[in-house]
Amino acid sequence: MAAQCVTKVELTVSCENLLDRDIGSKSDPLCVLLMSSSDSQWYEVGRTEKVQNCLSPKFAQKFVIDYYFEIVQKLKFGIYDIDNKTIDLSDDDFLGELECTLGQVVSSRKLTRPLVLKNKKPAGKGTITISAEEIKDNRVANFEVEARKLDNKDFFGKSDPYLEFYRQTETGWQLAHRTEVVKNNLNPTWKPFRIPMQSLCGGDMEKPIKVECYDYDDDGSHDLIGLFETTMKRLQQASRTSPAEFECINSKKKQKKKGYKNSGVVSVKLCQVVKEYTFLDYIMGGCQINFTVAVDFTGSNGDPRSPQSLHYISPQGVNEYLSAIWSVGNVIQDYDSDKMFPAFGFGAQVPPTWQVSHEFPLNFNPSNPFCAGVEGVVEAYRVCLPQVKLYGPTNFSPIINHVACFAKQALQQTTASQYFVLLIITDGVITDMDETRNAIVNASRLPMSIIIVGVGAADFSAMEFLDGDDGRLRSLSGEAAMRDIVQFVPFRKFQNAPSQALAQSVLAELPQQVTSFFSLHKLKPPQDPSPS
Repeated sequence: MAAQCVTKVELTVSCENLLDRDIGSKSDPLCVLLMSSSDSQWYEVGRTEKVQNCLSPKFAQKFVIDYYFEIVQKLKFGIYDIDNKTIDLSDDDFLGELECTLGQVVSSRKLTRPLVLKNKKPAGKGTITISAEEIKDNRVANFEVEARKLDNKDFFGKSDPYLEFYRQTETGWQLAHRTEVVKNNLNPTWKPFRIPMQSLCGGDMEKPIKVECYDYDDDGSHDLIGLFETTMKRLQQASRTSPAEFECINSKKKQKKKGYKNSGVVSVKLCQVVKEYTFLDYIMGGCQINFTVAVDFTGSNGDPRSPQSLHYISPQGVNEYLSAIWSVGNVIQDYDSDKMFPAFGFGAQVPPTWQVSHEFPLNFNPSNPFCAGVEGVVEAYRVCLPQVKLYGPTNFSPIINHVACFAKQALQQTTASQYFVLLIITDGVITDMDETRNAIVNASRLPMSIIIVGVGAADFSAMEFLDGDDGRLRSLSGEAAMRDIVQFVPFRKFQNAPSQALAQSVLAELPQQVTSFFSLHKLKPPQDPSPS
């Protein structure tokens, strides 16, 4: 019997008195959440944003997790001082962690605990506070906001304004959202943004909402320009023809300055509340997940007949490629109704012409590259392996563009009926990095995601670059990906873990990638998932 998800819980994290690991400035903390429900294998659930130069950060990015009443869900919150662009946290300064269970957090609603180092000694005076809240409201508010005549707080140049939205709770104001910073502009227009209703007002249209406008400073000493309070009821009256306008008031300035009017005006041009569909809403509403597998047959894998080769099939009938296909395929095949998966190889010389191909069907049937179920993919791989010559180079872009063609056809759809997932299993270094970057940026506009599993012991730093967790991937011409669609996982991290651990880690970001694409394009599930 599968565990029943009782509810979704939103966790908000803040810290006080963190250790200062930066010379000449303050730490730049980020919080990572790891989870474990069994056998001590931790996997990453998500990360907050990095807060520049701050020892008492309030993180705007929340964690949303499924709460299973009947399972002990162990949580580990790790705080790191981020000093570089890599996604790997092992090269960033560790500021402390807290291990607890989701049950503890849920039952105390707000949990404050000291942070400890790896040796379990206190991390200075550092503490972490986690607030938990059940998500009862699945609507989100889409905002379009601008401001004018903001006070100038900068000696050189103009203010760099951003907004913070706070909701009222029993224990004070809680940060719900932080906008981007608009540089050097007293009349900024912020990019459209969305705030879940749960985070903003707990679904209560009359509940006070506080909005603070700040001038951003790199050293973390952001200056308050001014603030105002409002409610969702008032915000919702906004329209582009008659925006909801609010005076930003700075009480210190008001006391000092005679005839003070305001520190600028914030103008809300749009505040539209829409239902937010979940991943399960799309699946239950008839969305098909189309799964394609691509296997690396380049020479760097080693001769498949040699036990040292990554393609060597052991007497037990396994290798890392097969393990990756099994563990990821087994989870995804449940969401694919016909269970027919196209499977390709790349980087090998293929009979009968022995030309190098970067997208050949494992079953050598170009008009019908489909395999029946994960078993079919595994069987096609076994049959194909002795018939091809491992060669090179390692080109990813042909197979990405191949799947992108199908995803592009699906863009004609008027509902969220199709989504494509490409699983690439590879032993390492990409040869066509520039073309691959372009292909991914192009695919980020389509209903598709790419999962890369790295096998073997190679240096995978290029893969982490493609997994845009630490900033938007850009094409050669500088065009940014519309969203992060690549998830990279090194297989070696999971070698001794239970098989579901790899799948959990690989697929962790997929539901969010699916929902973000369809909500961005305002596509609803083909059928209403919740017939009332």
